[in-house]
Amino acid sequence: MRLGVLDMIGLAASLVFALPLANYAVVRLFAGEVALGAGLLVVAAAMVVLPQYFLDPATILRRLLSGLLPRQLRGDDDAAGSEGDSVEK
Repeated sequence: MRLGVLDMIGLAASLVFALPLANYAVVRLFAGEVALGAGLLVVAAAMVVLPQYFLDPATILRRLLSGLLPRQLRGDDDAAGSEGDSVEK
């Protein structure tokens, strides 16, 4: 995955908030509070992973626009092949 300048800034902003939370989660794990530490560690990881892989604005916009277009204009290979390419003999 190639990151542009804005992607790197977004990743840095996510890490600014996720790293202290992950640090606190590790402290809670070593203190014996396994459920709280593991839960906070999952939240810290989600703060970094979700925006990079699942909440990409370009992907969301592309899926939204392709859902609004008629099937003929979507450019999907599946839609073009299933519309009746029957060969008359």
